[in-house]
Amino acid sequence: MNCKVALVTGASSGIGEATALKLKALGYTVYAAARRVERMHPLAQAGLHVLPLDVTDDASMQACVQDILARSGRIDVLVNNAGYGSYGAVEDVPSDEARAQFEVNVFGAVRLIQLVLPQMRAQRSGTIINITSMGGKMHTPLGAWYHGTKFALEAISDCLRLEVQPFGIDVVVIEPGGIKTEWADIAAQKVVETSGRGPYAPQAQAMARSMVGQTSRKYQSPPQVIADTIARAVSARRPKTRYAVGFGAKPLIFLRRLLSDRAFDGLMRLATGISRQAA
Repeated sequence: MNCKVALVTGASSGIGEATALKLKALGYTVYAAARRVERMHPLAQAGLHVLPLDVTDDASMQACVQDILARSGRIDVLVNNAGYGSYGAVEDVPSDEARAQFEVNVFGAVRLIQLVLPQMRAQRSGTIINITSMGGKMHTPLGAWYHGTKFALEAISDCLRLEVQPFGIDVVVIEPGGIKTEWADIAAQKVVETSGRGPYAPQAQAMARSMVGQTSRKYQSPPQVIADTIARAVSARRPKTRYAVGFGAKPLIFLRRLLSDRAFDGLMRLATGISRQAA
């Protein structure tokens, strides 16, 4: 019962998988949770507890947290990592898809926070880590709904930090840059499916190329850099409120602060290639 306990969502691949293994190496009892349980067999073999979790299903989230408390009696770290990128022109994205993006990236994360907080308050300790993105501080073409979720989670994290500080609970935001995961492939597929035909098609094709092109993949950081950052945060007596890590995160967030809106728009058009597409 003295061993610290961590719940990591979206643990079937990428950042979640790397984080779950890193926390296990630090001595945590780790519960790795995701929809794709069959993909977490290597984690189970490594001694992690594997749980099914659908962050769009309240019953699934309640069952997950209750299972952890029944087995371990406490939750010290929640890593809200589950999420995906849905790209497409605002005019094109169906309302159902927009809502789904918020359900996964925002409401699922917040509901898990609500479920773990009573135990953390009772313990008078805990760390909530929300994985946002450098996209929670800047914008890219055809990414309105995705960026909207990340901006929202950033704001929620700030308010939450004020609320839970008196109970000894830390709230940490991790803002990844370009990371070598499935994220880019899914986002590129979404943008082509959604806006690959019609007036926004040139922009959609350019965005897809910029996401999965050789140059982008060459410079993306491995998921381990995020896992290592999370490890530093949970090990610190007083962690930072934010960590911007991974390819492009710090310079792009800095440029967004430095440049005017239109100057940053121009930078994004140039960087993504949409400036070379006919209107």
